[in-house]
Amino acid sequence: MSHVILLTDAHEAPAYELIEALRAAGVKTLIEGLREVEVEVALAKQRKREGVADSEGPPPLAVLYEVVPGADMVELHTAIDHAKAFWPGAPLVACRRQTNGYQSHNLRSLDSATLKRLGFLAIADKSAQLPALLREIEGHGGSGELRLPENFEPPAEATSSLPPKIKFSDLRAAFDLVTSLHYSGDQNGAANTVLAGLQGLITADRWAIYLFSESKDFDSGPLEAIAVRKVGQEGLRNDDEWERLLEPALPVGSETKAARRAAAGMGIIKRKERGQFVVAVPLICGERILGVIEGVREGAGSRAFKKTDVALLDSLSLPIASALANAVRIAEAERLSQTDDLTKLHNARYLRQFLLNEIRRARRYGSSVAALFLDLDDFKQINDEHGHLVGSHVLMEMAAVILSSIRDTDAVARYGGDEFVIVLPDTGTELAGQVAERIRHRITRHNFTGGRRLQLSLTASFGVAAFPKHASSPQQLIACADTAMYEAKAANKNCVRFAADLAPRESPKRVPNIETETGTNAETVN
Repeated sequence: MSHVILLTDAHEAPAYELIEALRAAGVKTLIEGLREVEVEVALAKQRKREGVADSEGPPPLAVLYEVVPGADMVELHTAIDHAKAFWPGAPLVACRRQTNGYQSHNLRSLDSATLKRLGFLAIADKSAQLPALLREIEGHGGSGELRLPENFEPPAEATSSLPPKIKFSDLRAAFDLVTSLHYSGDQNGAANTVLAGLQGLITADRWAIYLFSESKDFDSGPLEAIAVRKVGQEGLRNDDEWERLLEPALPVGSETKAARRAAAGMGIIKRKERGQFVVAVPLICGERILGVIEGVREGAGSRAFKKTDVALLDSLSLPIASALANAVRIAEAERLSQTDDLTKLHNARYLRQFLLNEIRRARRYGSSVAALFLDLDDFKQINDEHGHLVGSHVLMEMAAVILSSIRDTDAVARYGGDEFVIVLPDTGTELAGQVAERIRHRITRHNFTGGRRLQLSLTASFGVAAFPKHASSPQQLIACADTAMYEAKAANKNCVRFAADLAPRESPKRVPNIETETGTNAETVN
């Protein structure tokens, strides 16, 4: 039997039982970490592009990947992509890691059908099954449907993803619900999509999704309702009426005892409390409990939730939890992609989109948008005399000074090293000049510590431009403000200058100081 590749997470050692089973069967095993494979995959692709043949001997009989309880879908896709890229044609086999009683109670395992849909040819639920599976692969060339050993006994947690008996209409509704989650761009939108879809599957007087309020540290802190939907005592079936009954989130602490128990890791809870029937299913993603789905039936004539209702809700909880967790990751990734790492201000990417939207709005309503281009004077001296760490801290302090001088509706971006751009919606040239002068004055009066209790003084040069007076496009607006800033630099620095008008030039205007100060006033430059 040729060798096999055991693909593991770089931070997760393979289970002892798995290694021992392969060793006892005489299977040569090469262990590869995902992080190591990333480099190899890149090299393999480069060799393929260059037409260089691999010289690493025969391909592996199979690639094994150990699926831990509560495996994250992103990690599974990553492992599958790596295996296909570096060992193309080698069958991929999933090996389940055995769990203790507590883990199996709180962590959800993906069923075999889901793993096969992801790309695994076969699934070994126990380490002892691997030698027989590998012999089967060797005999069939890794193609076709593989038969499990005769002594195969599926574990209790390896159940079907949907109840065995389900109506076609319910199956279609469940499919539509899961599919719709792919189009939810934020967590609240995903949660409301879930509750809207659940009503078509399982009737209830109230549905709610609770998440732990500290989104960065799940399974701690109080539960917070991010989506709640209610119907009347008689029940409503019309989707339009259901949509109109969207209610604001409930206050913290309004969840039922069943919801608190489910969120605490006690599994699915179905009980009657305070005259109402409640079902609560934990939302588990990976090894974390994010929160809980709560369904309530109340009032005269209400009935408890059926086992089929609970089974269906349980089967849907995995994609729902994944969608909610992914929505947070996507939103955070989007925020980070538009944020400057050092100052936590917006970056140039965000600035371009914000400015484009504001100019479109200004065109529609006949208003104006102003841009201030700010460049610190002689900032290089601070880096040369005190070091770049002090300089970085000064830039963070500068961000705070600027933010304290503008409105919430304005946007500030770090444009370059010590360059900042401020966009002022619904603002004309004269008012923009006053804002620039106010910021300039506060910078001159501020003592920058550099994080080391220093007393550093700084000044800045400002360029002001406005749409449509000075520019007709976002790019031109920034360029005009930048040009005006260089005019300020040439005028002895520490002052404000205006861009040249697109229209016939006007007589110079003087911008009054907002706060009394001895210094250079802002003047118009034609």
